[in-house]
Amino acid sequence: MSKSNTANREGFKKGPILFVMILGAFLATLNQTVMTVAIPELIGEFDISAATAQWLTTGYMLVNGVLIPITAYLMQRFSTRQLFQASMWIFLAGTIVSAFATDFTVLLTGRMIQAAGAGIIMPLLMTVILTIFPPHNRGAAMGMVGLAIIFAPAIGPVLTGYILESYAWETIFYGMIPLVLIVIACGWIYLKNVSEKVETKIDMASVLLSTIGFGALLYGFSRAGSEGWTSAEVISMIATGVIGLGLFTWRQLALKQPLLDLRAFKYNMFSLTTLISIAVTMVMYADMMLLPLYLQNARGYTALESGLLMLPGAIVMGLLMPVAGKLFDRFGAKWLAIIGLVITIVTTVGFIDLSETTTYTYLLLMSTGRRIGMALLLMPIQTAGLNQLPASLNAHGTAISNTIRQVAGAVGTSLLVTIMMDRSKAHLADMAASGGAGMTQNEMITAASIQGINDSYMVIIGFGVIALILSWFIKRPEQAGEEKQEPAKVRLAAEGSR
Repeated sequence: MSKSNTANREGFKKGPILFVMILGAFLATLNQTVMTVAIPELIGEFDISAATAQWLTTGYMLVNGVLIPITAYLMQRFSTRQLFQASMWIFLAGTIVSAFATDFTVLLTGRMIQAAGAGIIMPLLMTVILTIFPPHNRGAAMGMVGLAIIFAPAIGPVLTGYILESYAWETIFYGMIPLVLIVIACGWIYLKNVSEKVETKIDMASVLLSTIGFGALLYGFSRAGSEGWTSAEVISMIATGVIGLGLFTWRQLALKQPLLDLRAFKYNMFSLTTLISIAVTMVMYADMMLLPLYLQNARGYTALESGLLMLPGAIVMGLLMPVAGKLFDRFGAKWLAIIGLVITIVTTVGFIDLSETTTYTYLLLMSTGRRIGMALLLMPIQTAGLNQLPASLNAHGTAISNTIRQVAGAVGTSLLVTIMMDRSKAHLADMAASGGAGMTQNEMITAASIQGINDSYMVIIGFGVIALILSWFIKRPEQAGEEKQEPAKVRLAAEGSR
C-alpha cells in the first residue's frame, strides 16, 4: 500500500486533481447551509413550523451521514473519476428538482437527492489527499479543503440573502445548475484516477442498520421540540436509533469485510479527535440555524442583512485556513485546537444575553470571532486523527470522520432548535403568568423567543468546553506504518487486494 501511495504521489499532477475536487466539495458544502437564511421566508411561503423547515438543513446533513458509510465500499469498488462524476450528476438532479419545486415536500425531496450526491464527494476528496500527499504535507492540503467545508457554509447565507432581496427563492437553485455543469466538465477533462479498484461485496444488512440507526435518532431529536421529550414517539424513535446503531456497530466488528471498518478506533488519536469533532461540529452548525432566526424573526432584519453579518468572518476564514494548515504541518494540532476553542467559547459567550436592542455591529464582531476560532481548529483536528491511520484504513477513516461530522451537525442542529422552542414556550408561559409587564402578546412572543435562543447558546458553550478539555490530550502521532500499527487481518486483506 505504501508503494502504491508513493507511486501515486509521483505519477499525478496534484494541482488539477485537487482543484476540481475542491470545486465539487465547495458546491456540495455550500448547499448544506444555503437554506439557513431562506428558512424564515420558507416558513411563511409553505405555512410550516420552524421544526419542519429546519429539515431542509438537517435532512440534507442526515442523508449525507447515512450515505457516507457506503463511500468506503464505493471508493474500493469504483475509480476516483467514476465516483466523482456520478456524485456530481446525482447532485445536479437534486438541484433541478429543488429549482422546480412547487411545495415543501418536493423541495425537501430535491434537497435529499442533492445530499445523496454530496455525501460521496467530501470523503472521496479527503481520501485522495491522504493518497497523493505525504503526512508532513497534508496540513496545507487540508487547509485548502477547509475553504470548502467552512468557507462555503459561511458565504452561503450571504448569497442567499442577496438573492432573496431581489429574486424568488428558486433562483438559489437555478444559479447552481450551470456551476455544477462546469464542475462536471472540468472533472471530465482534468480528473485522474489515483486509486486501485478492489472487487468487494456490499453488505446490505449494514446499509439497512445504519439507515435505521441514523434516521431514527435524528427524527427523534427533531420531533422533541413539538411533541416534548417525554412523548412516546420521541422516546421510541431515539431508542430505535440507539439500538440500530448498536447493531450496526456489532455487525461491522463481526464481518471480515465490514461496510465501515470501525477498527480505526483502535488508534487513540483518531478516536480522540473524532470525539472533539463531534462537539465542534455541533457548535459550528447549530449557530448557523439560531442566528438567522434571531436576526430575521426576532429583530426584523432582512435576509440579506442576516447573510452579510457572516461575510467578514467568511473572508477571514478564507485567509486563515491555508495558514492554519501550514501551522499544523509545523507544530501539530494541540495548540491550534486549544487557541481556536478558547476564541470560539469567549465569542459565543457574547450570544447568551441577546435582547431586542443588541446592536448589529456587536453581533458582527462576535460572529466574526467565532469564525476565526473555527478556522484555526477544525481541519487540524481532523487531519491529526487521520494521519495516525495506516494507509489501508484511509478510505474507512475518512468515511467514519465525515459520517460523524455530518450526523453530529444534524443532531446538534435539531437538538438546539428543539431546546430553543421548548425554552421559548416555557419563558412565554412564565411571562403570561406574571402579567407580561405591560407587553402585548406579540412582544411577549418575541421576548420569549430571544430568551430561548439565549438558552440554546448556553448549551453550545457547554459543547465547546467539552471539546476544549479533550483538546489538552491531543498528541502528535507518529506516522502509521503498516507493519508497525496496522492490524494483521487488515494488512493481509490489503496485500491480497494488490
